[in-house]
Amino acid sequence: MIDDEDAVQRLVRFPLEREGYRVLGATSGEDGLRAVEAERPDLVLLDLMLPGMDGIEVCRRLRVLSATLPIIMLTARDDEVDKVLGLEIGADDYVTKPFSLAELRSRVRAVLRRAQRPAGGAGVDDVLEAEGVRLDATRRTAERDGEPVQLTYVEFEILRSLMRSPGRVLSRRSLLESVWDSADYREQRTIDVHIRHLREKLESDPSAPELIRTVRGVGYRFGA
Repeated sequence: MIDDEDAVQRLVRFPLEREGYRVLGATSGEDGLRAVEAERPDLVLLDLMLPGMDGIEVCRRLRVLSATLPIIMLTARDDEVDKVLGLEIGADDYVTKPFSLAELRSRVRAVLRRAQRPAGGAGVDDVLEAEGVRLDATRRTAERDGEPVQLTYVEFEILRSLMRSPGRVLSRRSLLESVWDSADYREQRTIDVHIRHLREKLESDPSAPELIRTVRGVGYRFGA
């Protein structure tokens, strides 16, 4: 957890440790980056408003270290611009201060449940291929026309959900539930931001998408 407020550190640490998590704290962006490199955590809780290097820059640098490390942004601003900005630069989710501990625990559990899903085992969708896109769930890799594509944890799961049912329209709510098992506490616009990132990485022309199409008033579908 990277947050300069000791009170918030204590507030978050106790309930998470009671559930069995090991919580490491850092009070600056620089210390947080060093801790991530040294400890390789399963999840980062990152405050937006940090002294010196702010949370936006920390998030950018974390994404250089790892494209798949789950990041939940903590922001004291109830501002849509800040929420979307966090998603734009690579955060997987966000929580607005003051937040309820129940909400935070829900998001942490959901993110870790997805990110730590065992890689082995036989699954009908371990490998999905369509329209020149290949997803390998066991290796957590993605390719477009044979070229590797770096996807964040959330981008991978959204694309996986769409590719499981090519041609079927999935609502924003159903996509939220497919990633986090619940749409509680989450705004549906979150999906729109991640879809735009996927298009930028996969589409020949993101402004005229052919792989991930919008069905107005309903949601998104993959392929024809």
